[in-house]
Amino acid sequence: MTEVTERPHEDRVLPLVVYGLYLLSVPSVWVAVLLGLVLAYANREHAGPRTATHYQFLIQTFWKSIWWAVIGVVLCIVGGIFSVVLIGIPFLIAGVLILAAVHIWFYIRLAVGLIYLAQDEPHPRPDAWLF
Repeated sequence: MTEVTERPHEDRVLPLVVYGLYLLSVPSVWVAVLLGLVLAYANREHAGPRTATHYQFLIQTFWKSIWWAVIGVVLCIVGGIFSVVLIGIPFLIAGVLILAAVHIWFYIRLAVGLIYLAQDEPHPRPDAWLF
């Protein structure tokens, strides 16, 4: 007869709320993401081991996407200014491509994290750059 080991119950509702706030954000209005970030920081220390990995994953997702978005915006601004003399067009294109890639990357990461949360599993690589 096999023995079933039960894992202690951890609240998955609050990490789900943070994922939802991240998903509700639109690129021009980051208030929902900022609220989710505050909730993730506030609850990370008091969470169980499984949900703590999700909070860490959400925090890392926020900061990595912000830094890449800043790089993309700077390239767009520099490219826009210098596109008058045609030197800035490659920078403008690179900035737009980076912003599009960050946007796609952000939502894919959230989908992957939600899958792990729905399966009641910790996120295996919360600090990883990819998924």
